[in-house]
Amino acid sequence: MPLFEIAFQGQVRSGVTQDQARARIGQLFQVGGEQLDVLFSGRRVVIKQGLDQTAAEKYRQAIERAGALCSIDPMDAAPEHSESAPQATQATSDESHSRGTPVEPRDAYMAAFSEVDAPDFGIAPVGADMQDDYDSFTPLPIDLSALSLAPPGADLDQLKPSVDARVPDTDHLKLED
Repeated sequence: MPLFEIAFQGQVRSGVTQDQARARIGQLFQVGGEQLDVLFSGRRVVIKQGLDQTAAEKYRQAIERAGALCSIDPMDAAPEHSESAPQATQATSDESHSRGTPVEPRDAYMAAFSEVDAPDFGIAPVGADMQDDYDSFTPLPIDLSALSLAPPGADLDQLKPSVDARVPDTDHLKLED
């Protein structure tokens, strides 16, 4: 049975503004901000893969109702997957990469990251202290004794120079009716 993937390139249907489509797609996929910027960047982004024809058509209809256009593309050398989340597919790709099996990129965007050998960092538990401990502290030999702090609420503007105010001589002026 052939498998398909849903690809999106940020195109919107006629009569729908970019902002409307962004908002609706954000609600549909429950994403926002940076993820929407990636989706609407104009690059080809695979939203879902490993779908049969019926499931792929359902995705396409939902995306079009949201005001955007997508494509249904057959997957080349598709692995045996049932309808699974993209994270499961990504985990399978990561496992095969760590075992030394090369992963073939589907498009130019994915090809840019094919040679990246990133370490597998874990995620710290909630509330964990992320700051590394300092082994030793060496104070710098800087004399700060001439500095002081202004009291709270003080005006930190420059000091005004004390200039004697000169009053002009106006005795020679007269007012007429």
